[in-house]
Amino acid sequence: MDFQLTDEQRLIHQTVRDFAAREIRPHAREWDREGRFPLELVPKLAALGLWGMTVPAGYGGAGLDMLSTTLAIEALAWGDGGVALAVASHNSLCTGHIVHFADEAQKQRYLPQLASGQALGAWCLTEPGAGSDAAAIQTRAVRRGECWYISGTKVFITQGSVGGIYVVLAVTDPQRGREGISAFIVERETPGLRVGKKEDKLGVRSSDTAEVVFDECEVPEENLIGRPGDGYRQAMRTLERGRIGIGAMAVGLGRAALQASVEYGRERRAFGRPIVEHQAIAFMLADMAAELEAAWLLVARAAVLADQGRPFRREASMAKLYASEAAARAAARAVQIHGGYGFIKDYPVERIYRDVKLTEIGEGTSEIQRIIIAKSVIGE
Repeated sequence: MDFQLTDEQRLIHQTVRDFAAREIRPHAREWDREGRFPLELVPKLAALGLWGMTVPAGYGGAGLDMLSTTLAIEALAWGDGGVALAVASHNSLCTGHIVHFADEAQKQRYLPQLASGQALGAWCLTEPGAGSDAAAIQTRAVRRGECWYISGTKVFITQGSVGGIYVVLAVTDPQRGREGISAFIVERETPGLRVGKKEDKLGVRSSDTAEVVFDECEVPEENLIGRPGDGYRQAMRTLERGRIGIGAMAVGLGRAALQASVEYGRERRAFGRPIVEHQAIAFMLADMAAELEAAWLLVARAAVLADQGRPFRREASMAKLYASEAAARAAARAVQIHGGYGFIKDYPVERIYRDVKLTEIGEGTSEIQRIIIAKSVIGE
């Protein structure tokens, strides 16, 4: 087992980390306060190829392996959780769905736009009454002639109000349950697509999250991804890859919390010496470091399995579950180490504490991950 990154992977991580230090961290507090997705950052991220990490080079993307992609997401999250979420969801969900399941004509039409950042991708699965129970979606797509007409409401959609290309899951045969769900590509300017409420969130406030409403939205037959009824299976496979990215995001946030805590602990003095020299603080830092390193190894393992074309469903769930909860513990310890300063917005650990909660919820809650892992263990 080789734990060494390639020279290219190290360069990717360092390049994105440097970019985050220069272009993201100095503005993260402002974007968080305003609850604003920084559109001015889109071309800068595009210049680094970060919108097209999962897109093959033949369609204008970087064609990165999964491990390299996770390294980039981790480095972005070290800078700001909301920006990392935007890039991760764009690559793993909307773009990833098209990369793995769309036909050649669909790839030729949409992937170059997504890879260049000309269009941001949104993935529309969650509904007001269907979150963890994805098969319970109520959005309908009815075929009339050569078109499908989509009606329904999707919620908590990342890039919901700024997206240019949407992948939408809808019921096409209500008698078949999850086998009656299909996936469609919908362009932003399609009549019948309307952006609804923009969410005012606890954390990751620099990512765009909005309701998306479809009212007899007319979609041509050629925008159906795969065959009718393939959507649920496609969505579950797409989420598996997305969970690796969320695990990487959690590690990046956790490492940012650890770094901030070490820096603060060296400067803050109590009882005549820096607080890092007190065992109570030193042991918290030790636990943070050990758990985050273990989390990264789980994320990297899942990514390598995906790159090798081997099954990784359980490993992706393990990585997301452990990394998200380890990062949440790290953020909580960071606030505790900072004391009163950890409770105010002048210090980044307050924002990290809020941002990291998303990683325990998005792309499958911790409870859903435990169900997947338990079924795998029991099945063995």
